[in-house]
Amino acid sequence: MSTIVRPAVSLLVLMTLITGVAYPLVVTGVAQLAFPEQANGSLVYDDQEKVRGSELIAQSFTGEQWFHSRPSAAAYATVASGASNLAPSNPALAARVGEDAAKEQVEGQGPVPLNLLTTSASGLDPHLSPAAADYQVVRVATARHLPRETVQGLVAANTYSPLIGPPVVNVLALNQSLSQLPATKRAN
Repeated sequence: MSTIVRPAVSLLVLMTLITGVAYPLVVTGVAQLAFPEQANGSLVYDDQEKVRGSELIAQSFTGEQWFHSRPSAAAYATVASGASNLAPSNPALAARVGEDAAKEQVEGQGPVPLNLLTTSASGLDPHLSPAAADYQVVRVATARHLPRETVQGLVAANTYSPLIGPPVVNVLALNQSLSQLPATKRAN
C-alpha cells in the first residue's frame, strides 16, 4: 500500500509546489519587471498622488459637469460585474434605456449614442466611442462655463486608437484632464 500512496502524495506535493507556488511567483515577477504599471492595476493618480481609479475599470460620474460613462448593470462593482442578461424584447430593458436616453438627451443634438445607453458585457468598460464623448461636449462645456472648443480639444487629446478596434476615449482620463484645466481657461 505504501508503494502506491507514497509516490502519489509526493507527486501531489511536488505539483502543488510547482503550480501553486513557483509558477505564480515566476509569472508575478516577470509581470512586475516587464509591465509594472499594468501588473499593479493601471492605476490613475491625481496631482497629490492619490489613486483616483484604474484605466481598466469604469466608474460612475454624475452631474452635468462630467463626462458620463456607459451604464453598468452591476453599478460599477467589480465583484458583481457582468451583463444584465435582459433580452432586447424585455420591457425592463426598454424602460431603463428610455430613462437613460431622457437623462442624457441634449437639446438639438439628435439621438443619444448607444454607448451612453447600453452596458458592456462586463459592465465595467471604461471607454466610450469618440461620438459618445462628442455628444456630451455641449453639456459639459455649458456646465463648466468653458468654451466648447476647449472641451472638444480635451476629447481629441484623450482619444486613442488601440492596436485592434475603433478609436476610444477613456472617461476617467478625460474627466481627470477636465478637472486639471487651469481656472484662467474658464469663461466668466
